[in-house]
Amino acid sequence: MTIRIGNAPCSWGVEFADDPRNPTWQTVLKECAEAGYKGIELGPVGFMPEDPAVLGDALAEHDLELIGGVVFRAFHDPDQWDDVLDGIHRTCKALTAHGAQHLVLIDSISGRRAATAGRVAEAEQMDPAEWTAFRSRIAEAARIGTEEYGLTVGMHAHAAGFMDFEPELERLLDEVDEAILKICFDTGHHSYAGFDPVAFMKRHIGRISYMHFKDIDPKVKAEVIAARAGFYDACGQGIFCKLGLGDVDFPAVRQVLLDNGFESWCTVEQDCDPTLDVTPMEDSRYNREFLESIGFN
Repeated sequence: MTIRIGNAPCSWGVEFADDPRNPTWQTVLKECAEAGYKGIELGPVGFMPEDPAVLGDALAEHDLELIGGVVFRAFHDPDQWDDVLDGIHRTCKALTAHGAQHLVLIDSISGRRAATAGRVAEAEQMDPAEWTAFRSRIAEAARIGTEEYGLTVGMHAHAAGFMDFEPELERLLDEVDEAILKICFDTGHHSYAGFDPVAFMKRHIGRISYMHFKDIDPKVKAEVIAARAGFYDACGQGIFCKLGLGDVDFPAVRQVLLDNGFESWCTVEQDCDPTLDVTPMEDSRYNREFLESIGFN
């Protein structure tokens, strides 16, 4: 089994490229390497340099491979389609310039869904026409990534967006051709949504092309869901804990991957608020050592 473990800028609190609270991209690359990782995601487009020579030299300096990149934009909003396309093309160009393979699509947080993260029975649903248009935008993004850039495209469910809960993800998978759309499976967001990550993996492992490793503190999860807290408030309260300290069964996750001959990157993501008392490099090192302790090398 060839599984490689990477990390992502969100583990340093980088969610948006222009957030003044962000550490520098040089700091993220340096600390990722010092924590023992050999691969890193791009982060939000515009955070890392878009000049291939600049980023290529920095990756080489730290012996890091670029794994993939995320387009975290408002697929749910037809008025934001030009912004989504901007993110898709810029991310794809950056990935192909460095030989990275994984394009990840995430519907960003919607005000219509913010208070019902983790509450599937209460969450507002799209009407049939809205869903059809939403699905078509995702499918077009997947087609662009696959056919125009030669990338592997995965859909990623995310708390407080319109692709959040397991039934929505499974409906999308039924309606979009597997040839253009795979799954980037995030263990933590699946737990946050109220579903069993391991059970989902067992059903859909053949379509999972890429993994995000995230853990969920069950006490914080219960508190933020009860309080109807926003996603970033939940991050600030520490919902995404260090791996192995939450409710995701990582030995079982590993076994599903092993049993099915999974060969790809698994990227650690411990989203955090960079203004709080957090230690991204130390947590990242802890997470890598935890994964090694349960058999990931």
